[in-house]
Amino acid sequence: MLETSAARLLRMLSLLQARRDWTGPELAQRLEVSERTVRNDVERLRNLGYPIDATRGAAGGYRLGAGGQLPPLLLDDDEAVAIVLGLRAATGLAGVEETSLRALTKLEHVLPHRLRRRVAALNTYAVSVPADSPSPQVDAELLSTLAGSCRDTERLRFEYLAHAGDSSRRDVEPHRLINWDRRWYLLAWDVDRRDWRTFRVDRISPRLPTGPRFTPRPLPSDDLAAYVSRNVSTAAWRHNATVIVHAPAAIIAERIPPAAGNVEARDERSCLFHTGADSLDTIVVHLSLLGVNFEITDPPDLVDRVRELANRYTLAVSTAPGP
Repeated sequence: MLETSAARLLRMLSLLQARRDWTGPELAQRLEVSERTVRNDVERLRNLGYPIDATRGAAGGYRLGAGGQLPPLLLDDDEAVAIVLGLRAATGLAGVEETSLRALTKLEHVLPHRLRRRVAALNTYAVSVPADSPSPQVDAELLSTLAGSCRDTERLRFEYLAHAGDSSRRDVEPHRLINWDRRWYLLAWDVDRRDWRTFRVDRISPRLPTGPRFTPRPLPSDDLAAYVSRNVSTAAWRHNATVIVHAPAAIIAERIPPAAGNVEARDERSCLFHTGADSLDTIVVHLSLLGVNFEITDPPDLVDRVRELANRYTLAVSTAPGP
């Protein structure tokens, strides 16, 4: 049996946080007390300001509800370490750095010595590879506004700054927020263009209030992460290419990441691979990883580059001994 009633109350709070519903007998068994003691402790927690809902009957039990105060979070060792590391990681959200630092300071102040050693070891010996470019800052309030419009199915009007620097006014039906490649994107139905569009959140300047309600549409893909990454990559590519690949589309689709391009079935034995990159050599790498024969239809610059590399490779092995 737990030694003090205060320790038992903390243990009960921990159990109520760990699972949505508990019956009286279950709590009594876990706390090693009678059901009458459970009822008394529930009443004491209510008097301390914790909203604990109770239902009667065979299927009745207890549930920790939402109240005006945040109850103390009772974490196990792994949970505490995970939260510390998460708070220390870069979030890419403007406006929450100071709040995250305050939460991190409070948590590290109460960590037991053994957990401080674990966190310190991870910070000392775990090496992070720096990103190629800094993540754009996104205001947390803007993200909340966009998420609320998705939830409430309210149309959005905003000024959008395109990659080339041009500004345009958009009227959209927002559906999802996607985080990919250290950036936030809004997937929305563009009312004027009558098609799906993907917008970088850090380039959106909303015009409030929001517009009228809309009926949600079927999403353009079951795999939204792949859909957005493919569309975003295509829009940013400097070079684009279409290649005839002599293999079924299903096989090639399994061999390429979504950001490398998309596959279109041509017939049972071949497909079209639409790809691109900032450099022609990167496209050549994508093609070499297919592992099957292919034909390049465009652009001419890519044809010339592959021909140049083919000659170079031929010269590299021309003096090598035969089998």
